Amino acid sequence: MSDSTPPRAPSISVPWADPQREAAFHAWLAGIAPTHGLVPASLRPASADASFRRYLRLDGQGGSFIVMDAPPALEDCRPFVQVAERMAAAGLLVPRVLAWDEPLGFMLLDDLGDRTMIEVVDAGRPAANLPLYQRAIDALIGWQAASRPGTLPAYDAPLLLRELSLFPDWYLQRHRGIAVEGAVRETLDQQFRLIVERNLAAPAVHVHRDFMPRNLMIPRDPAEKRLGVLDFQDAVHGPITYDIACLMRDAFLSWDEEFVLDVTVRYWEQAQKAGLPVDRDFGEFYRAVEWMGLQRHLKVAGIFARLTLRDGKPKYLADAPRFIGYIRATASRYRELGPLAKLIDEVEGTDAVSGYAFGRV
Repeated sequence: MSDSTPPRAPSISVPWADPQREAAFHAWLAGIAPTHGLVPASLRPASADASFRRYLRLDGQGGSFIVMDAPPALEDCRPFVQVAERMAAAGLLVPRVLAWDEPLGFMLLDDLGDRTMIEVVDAGRPAANLPLYQRAIDALIGWQAASRPGTLPAYDAPLLLRELSLFPDWYLQRHRGIAVEGAVRETLDQQFRLIVERNLAAPAVHVHRDFMPRNLMIPRDPAEKRLGVLDFQDAVHGPITYDIACLMRDAFLSWDEEFVLDVTVRYWEQAQKAGLPVDRDFGEFYRAVEWMGLQRHLKVAGIFARLTLRDGKPKYLADAPRFIGYIRATASRYRELGPLAKLIDEVEGTDAVSGYAFGRV
């Protein structure tokens, strides 16, 4: 943050669906404003995410701040606070919790900046982004190296299967109108058990669970080499393959496999040097990353359908073809996943992809 208070941003109306919650918010903000030198009149929207949380920005002494509005009936802020403390202790750049009204679900945070990594990525020149991805790898290695079993929820078989069920429940049945029964149900059950079995064979570390460029921030201070890390409240302890799969098989950005391999190799080499439990054979490790990515892609396709059909957020489903491309590419690469590849092709009305394609859409 700068040493002086910036000019106050113009006031932009912040809508509230509940007048009582609006009144409670302004009373809370007035109570903490003197301590942090806040300017309540500068309140404006900052961003929203796929959950029921939203983020507001306002000016104050020394710079700007972020307010999290998380209705407690819909969002539990405790994991956010706990994981933020763990990540900060691990040396990651995360928002500090400066004030928190737990019963109301209002929180004042550091403002890590207003540009995400995805906003500065040059999608047309993959190699130009290597410095950015190296900074992401540094953050990921630091988080994984701080892993302690038993301190975060387990990313176990029941949780993995619950996530996978989002695909038949929301993408196939509700979005595509396909009856998930009979042979379809049998195929999915068999393939899901196989996917979970393969993924749980990977060693366990701390998992951010949404480690992608939209959740990594470019700090305002050019001297700060760390990327800021956000949206970490769902962190778990699970397969070491998850976060690198998430980073390189992004929900909103696709890369050719050459670049994916390049960054994944760099991560793998650095993980070995850090003493992390990655497979000594890169080929085996990369295959495990692909199987882990497949689980995530199936889950996210279901989540994006749910966000559209249940939550009225249609922009997410527009990115579903990217995930279907990822799913088809991975399923068609491995013989054991042939039944899933065939099912996806039947659902989407597409021909089988090359075993070496990589879901670029």
